[in-house]
Amino acid sequence: MPRYDFRCRSCGATFELRRAMAQANDPAVCPQGHPDTVKLLSTVAVTGAAAAGAAPQQAPSASGGGGCCGGGCCG
Repeated sequence: MPRYDFRCRSCGATFELRRAMAQANDPAVCPQGHPDTVKLLSTVAVTGAAAAGAAPQQAPSASGGGGCCGGGCCG
């Protein structure tokens, strides 16, 4: 079940709720009981070679190189 982060506009508390995606935009009450909350945008961490500054891979050239139509195998 997805986790959603909320912030209370009354007291400033930040909290998370686990709920079905169908209920993602339903109102939430903060742990202090205040009903005035807003759903926060989630952040996504990206890891791996691309995140570490590796050079992007280049597409194969149109002049040849593998595959049925690029390697001269189909005639």
